[in-house]
Amino acid sequence: MFASGPNYNKLKTNLRLAINRLKLLEKKKTELAQKARKEIADYLTTGKIERAKIRVEHIIREDYLVEAMEVTEMYCDLLLARYGLIQQMKDLDEGLAEAISSLIWAAPRLQTDVAELKLIADQLTLKYGKPYGQ
Repeated sequence: MFASGPNYNKLKTNLRLAINRLKLLEKKKTELAQKARKEIADYLTTGKIERAKIRVEHIIREDYLVEAMEVTEMYCDLLLARYGLIQQMKDLDEGLAEAISSLIWAAPRLQTDVAELKLIADQLTLKYGKPYGQ
């Protein structure tokens, strides 16, 4: 009736979906940043310095978000590559500890853009326990 452990097939599927969605979002945000850079040049040529400063701050924030998405994608890729290890080992492997803890931490912050991260974090918390998921 109730699932006692993580659903490994669901975890694997969500890792693949998250990787694809993260790649798509990275590409989209990078393209938007390129367009915004052109807008900033236009603002500077027309003398709208304050508006250009605001746009620059926004671009910097978006660039940081893209970098965070790239790292998150890399961690999802690592877990997918080491999927058999996750499935077989009962305790947390030291080589995967950083990736797993980072994904659990990033899930609530990126779940509006990548809903699969929440499902991945739930499965990992179910496998490794609530104290690890906090």
